[in-house]
Amino acid sequence: MNETSPAESAPDVQAGAGGHRRSHAAGRRRRRRGGGWLDYVVTLLVALLIAILVKTFLVQPFFIPSTSMVPTLETDDKILVSKLTPGVFDLHRGDVVVFQDPGSWIPDEPGRTDGARYKVTKVLSYIGLAPDPAEDHLVKRLIGLPGDHVVCPEVGGKLQVNGTTIDEPYINPDTPACQWAFDVTVPAGSVWVMGDNRFASADSAYHDSRGEEAFVPESDITGKAFVVMWPVSHWNVLDAGEDAFTNVPDPS
Repeated sequence: MNETSPAESAPDVQAGAGGHRRSHAAGRRRRRRGGGWLDYVVTLLVALLIAILVKTFLVQPFFIPSTSMVPTLETDDKILVSKLTPGVFDLHRGDVVVFQDPGSWIPDEPGRTDGARYKVTKVLSYIGLAPDPAEDHLVKRLIGLPGDHVVCPEVGGKLQVNGTTIDEPYINPDTPACQWAFDVTVPAGSVWVMGDNRFASADSAYHDSRGEEAFVPESDITGKAFVVMWPVSHWNVLDAGEDAFTNVPDPS
């Protein structure tokens, strides 16, 4: 009977060990692949959570639907709005603010909530990539704070706040500052807002001229716009407004 020596059998033992190592390695790769998909899902969920938290408490994007803020903001510009103002930071005269419709400032449009664009925007709003299309928002410049005395002495004249005439470099240079004559004192808890394109803006002055509610409750303010983020050619930091009101005294 022929016997196999230990030396002759060794290759078979080594081959078997190699097979076990390959099997274990393949198992580890399968586990890594399975763990990889789980990692992707967890990462996506964390990213969505962060986006929702950012939208809720910090920053929200909006787009400009009209010409009421030309030349500061053009139609279809995309802006970023800080939700820390008002709240953590105070509002100031000259701020560009976004606010919810304080009361029929935006007319109802049949079919506004229909169509693919509305549905896509609605989905994007949940993760902070777009404003909620079901909520009507407007963007204007804050002119008067609570207690301020805001006056336009005549159509075509210059705006006055607390007795100080304001030089407004941000308004449409082709039109004057006052599209209506008015004399108002801003009530507590509200603000007075106007568009930079004064003769194409349904703002506080416009609604006051129609005998309608002209003030915006501070509680309706979503936040302060601080940058135009898109298109790149319009990129701009929105910080020019406050300087126009530097010499305005506090209300007496």
